[in-house]
Amino acid sequence: MTITRNLATWDRAARFIVGALLIVLAITGTIGLWGYVGAIFVATAFMNFCPIYRVFGLKTCTDC
Repeated sequence: MTITRNLATWDRAARFIVGALLIVLAITGTIGLWGYVGAIFVATAFMNFCPIYRVFGLKTCTDC
C-alpha cells in the first residue's frame, strides 16, 4: 500500500513546530506526559501524511 501525501507545506511546518514545542514542554516538566503527543505531530510532518485526514477525506495540499 502506498501512502499518498495529504499535507501542504504550511501544514507540515505547523505540525512540526507545535509537536516540537509540546515535546520540549513535556521534557522540561512544564506540562504533563500528555505533551509527548507532540511526537505524533512531528511524525506526521515527516511522513507528509495524516491518517485522520484520510479517514475524513481531507487534504491541505492543492497538488496532491
